[in-house]
Amino acid sequence: MTPATIDDAQRRARLATRHLLARPTDTPEQVADALVGLHATDPATVYLSACARLRDPSVAAVEAAFYDRHTLVRLLCMRRTMFAVTADTAPVVQAAAGAAIAAAERRKLLTHLADGLGWTPERLAEVEEDTLAALRRRGRATTTELTRDVPALLEQVLVAPGKRYETRQNVSSRIIRVLAADGRIRRGRPLGTWLGTQFRWEPATPWPDLDPAGARAELARRWLASYGPGTETDLKWWTGWTLAHTRQALAAAGAVQVTLTTGPGHALPDDLDPVPEPEPAAALLPALDPTPMGWQTRDWYLPDRHRPHLFDTAGNVGPTVWWRGAVVGGWAQRPDGDIAWRLLDDVGADARAAITRAAERLATRLDGARVIPRFRTPLEKELAK
Repeated sequence: MTPATIDDAQRRARLATRHLLARPTDTPEQVADALVGLHATDPATVYLSACARLRDPSVAAVEAAFYDRHTLVRLLCMRRTMFAVTADTAPVVQAAAGAAIAAAERRKLLTHLADGLGWTPERLAEVEEDTLAALRRRGRATTTELTRDVPALLEQVLVAPGKRYETRQNVSSRIIRVLAADGRIRRGRPLGTWLGTQFRWEPATPWPDLDPAGARAELARRWLASYGPGTETDLKWWTGWTLAHTRQALAAAGAVQVTLTTGPGHALPDDLDPVPEPEPAAALLPALDPTPMGWQTRDWYLPDRHRPHLFDTAGNVGPTVWWRGAVVGGWAQRPDGDIAWRLLDDVGADARAAITRAAERLATRLDGARVIPRFRTPLEKELAK
């Protein structure tokens, strides 16, 4: 049977609807599930990504999901990137991607400690148990507070020996990172505001063990439901899987082949019929938002000619302006709090008016908070002056 054809306009219609750009929703948990997960490397991204898709956007609502209900959690998972996912999705993501990364992080840590301090696996396990016990006694604590209870966390190793930038570094941050990757501790509220980068840590129970192959199939199904149709290369890049695991997961998820403008792709078998074009909608999405970072091949929604303006040299996307399911420009926050934006395509007066309103809403929502992306891009830096 001839594969169904899904053109770029249909892909953009799916994106605008399923990524909640044209149809906002009610809760941060619904946003996270709609996108499988929200990027969380930069603390501001989670909040701005969620609020851009909420009918009643609120930083407090996102904080409540993280720290009161614990229905949103941060995990080191796909592509060794920090994501925020719902607690229901976390076991799938951990088994499909996070567990292998946690194991790799532990191997690197053991090598690091053995070479630098002569630590054995038993010594690391002892320090980890002491750290967990201290955290249980305190209930929650920063890394600095934990080092007061566990002096071994203050032992130092030489990093980049022989390089001009060599330095000595406490082992605390790496040990805490591995405990978090294993799911034995979790990030609590940051110090200061929602933009803070120093978190308090809290005890946690590791996620249930799921069959990795089954979890990969489920994650592939969820990605296709949100990001599909997409290519094998897109899914491999997004997850960080091997090619073999990617192909196995697509087959186990029941994916069928379709024809895209760029060539062969995959979709779920119940996602082949045309979808209605949503009402035109504008959105201002933050740096590292999961929508522009959802595919490796992006020209159908983000023309290659825009990349030099919107990406840094490491492939991190900056703040983007969207209209009708496509990237049409970029934005930045100026020192006075105003939102500056620039179109990279001529999209007409209606689009400009809608983008203006979206920028005004974003400035009001930030309410004086100053957001500077961790990875800065050419257009963002220019507009932020």
